[in-house]
Amino acid sequence: MVSNTRPSRADYYRVLADALPEHALVVTALGNASYLWAATHHTPENFYIEDAMGLALPLALGLAVAQPTRHVVVVEGDGAVLMHLGALITVGAVAPRNLTVLLIHNGVHAASGGQVLTNPALDLAQLARSAGIGRAENVATPAAFDQALRAAFAADGPQVLVLSTEPDLDVVRPPITLDPVLTKHRFMIAIGAPRYVPTMFGGGRLKGD
Repeated sequence: MVSNTRPSRADYYRVLADALPEHALVVTALGNASYLWAATHHTPENFYIEDAMGLALPLALGLAVAQPTRHVVVVEGDGAVLMHLGALITVGAVAPRNLTVLLIHNGVHAASGGQVLTNPALDLAQLARSAGIGRAENVATPAAFDQALRAAFAADGPQVLVLSTEPDLDVVRPPITLDPVLTKHRFMIAIGAPRYVPTMFGGGRLKGD
């Protein structure tokens, strides 16, 4: 029997959780990208983006540069990438060897209500290659994702895997409260980053300075 139904985000997340290297850092976009990942594989090494569409990829790029000995994985949406296309182009220019980009290609702005993209048929893997990212491919099944993901972790990046996915508009309830401040502090401890101490009139300092 042939089915035209695309895999769910959960199908891909189960593969990611199983294949993720030790000490890898994972940045997830707002909405179900973060909620479902927290429900699937919650660790201090996860950074959950809240209310900042399109900024998961820029954050992950900075992490990949700052943490060159750790794998960095970012889950971003197709609509978010199109909103901040400069981030993808910058990834191609900087070319961090430890960055794997997972683009959820569901053809809609899921986090804001399911509005259809202006060009849902756009080949995002080809777009990534044109931005200077040599390793970019479209993925249509969890089995193909497993193979492509393990190959990505074994090779030098950056890598872009575009995951064909059914839209998931029903909000997933995460197992924890995704408070941005708590997420930040928990993640800073996980990567060994010094705490920033603000001052009343600006400037601030890193704790220990």
